[in-house]
Amino acid sequence: MTANQLYQTNRQKTKIVATLGPASTDKDVLRQLIIEGADIFRLNFSHGDHATHQSTLEKIVELNEELNTNVGILADLQGPKLRVGKIENNGINIVEGDIITFTNEECIGTKEKIYMSYSDFAKDVNVGEKVLVDDGKLVFEVVETDQESIVKLKSLFGGILSSNKGVNLPDTKISQPCLTTKDLNDLEFILTLPVHWIALSFVRKASDIEELKAIISQRNHPALVIAKVEKPEAIENIKEIVKVSDAIMIARGDLGVEVPMEKLPAIQKNVIKRCIQKGKPVIVATQLMESMISNPAPTRAEVTDVANAVIDGADAVMLSGETSVGKHPHLVVRAMNKIIDQAERHYEIQGKRPKPDPKAATFLSDVICFKAAKTAEDINATAVIGLTVSGYTAFKISSFRTNIPTYIFSSNMAILGTLNLVWGVKAFYYDKFSSTDETIEDLSKILKEKGLVKKRDLLVNTGSMPLKRRFRTNMMKITIVD
Repeated sequence: MTANQLYQTNRQKTKIVATLGPASTDKDVLRQLIIEGADIFRLNFSHGDHATHQSTLEKIVELNEELNTNVGILADLQGPKLRVGKIENNGINIVEGDIITFTNEECIGTKEKIYMSYSDFAKDVNVGEKVLVDDGKLVFEVVETDQESIVKLKSLFGGILSSNKGVNLPDTKISQPCLTTKDLNDLEFILTLPVHWIALSFVRKASDIEELKAIISQRNHPALVIAKVEKPEAIENIKEIVKVSDAIMIARGDLGVEVPMEKLPAIQKNVIKRCIQKGKPVIVATQLMESMISNPAPTRAEVTDVANAVIDGADAVMLSGETSVGKHPHLVVRAMNKIIDQAERHYEIQGKRPKPDPKAATFLSDVICFKAAKTAEDINATAVIGLTVSGYTAFKISSFRTNIPTYIFSSNMAILGTLNLVWGVKAFYYDKFSSTDETIEDLSKILKEKGLVKKRDLLVNTGSMPLKRRFRTNMMKITIVD
């Protein structure tokens, strides 16, 4: 399949993030995922070693060259994930009322004593706080802590506790830094790779993001930062976190354990709405199509879940185990693409469209971006076309959520993969920039050759004048394709 055929086949505006793993690192599988509609590949640094991730990334780069595509690459840091250690006999049965001891000294877990990976667990927890294990399947309450190494827990809801299960502390303010030693080691490796996005797990406050951004800036790497919202503190600080982040991921797995489950739908909608208003891409993640890890088709509830995320206005929906360890990754992406296609036929932006802030340094540029999108709707244009180096123009036009296709051109190769996460945007490489009129004519010709526009179509172009000075967007022009 040629690149032009891919553009014609996958014209959905909501993007698909596919997590890679043992089921999807083969080059032929990766190719099939791209053909079926994957826009971003996620490398999950909670699993796999550096050599495996580098090999996978090299295959993605090769496929982008072969298929003339811009599939983006997201490196996802593990963050301070809390886990129990090894458990004897592949698991122990915990019943309601059992008193279990958690310790920060490594040991094989028994009903008497279990290793907890977080060294400051005893210091941070207080009597009466809840401790959830294995995505909340087991629930404990703290009954005693020595503030050093030992915590006694009473089982409120029991079950089988097996090795390495995750632990959530919804009532506890943990003191562990957001960037762990493992994260810093992984980050050193990631910053040698051509990744487009880096996701930070278990973000609690804006300074967590600023710390990561400072490291990336020091290394002069172009990657942008995604804040994963999965802690109650993140919801409390969401305004500041959205402001300093480049994008947001609503990581509903841990978030759904840490906050009351009935609050999750409203949180999802509110965060999406805030991100659209601020021109920040937002991803809805976790358990969207989980039954397809083993089944050939999603449940009706999963179909509705994906469709609702699209109708809410998410920039992207993410697949985790479905594509990383599932039986048929390409079928999952195909099914998700079909759901997106149908849902987008009923999409209308929720609430008011974003407005430019007169106090912002980018006010004039923002006015042009929003007016271009609105003008395209008013004249029923075939496309909105933008030129960008940083990607900012694409983010702003996208946030207006116009149904008119948005085509962005850039001389910055790295930004093409970055923009593959952004709602409604298709990005292309272009580096001539001779004069405004010649450039507009060139871009129309390129889109015509790709079969995306045709003669007599109306286009709304944005750019900066003079072109060679690379100012912020300050120009809008309506053109007719020759």
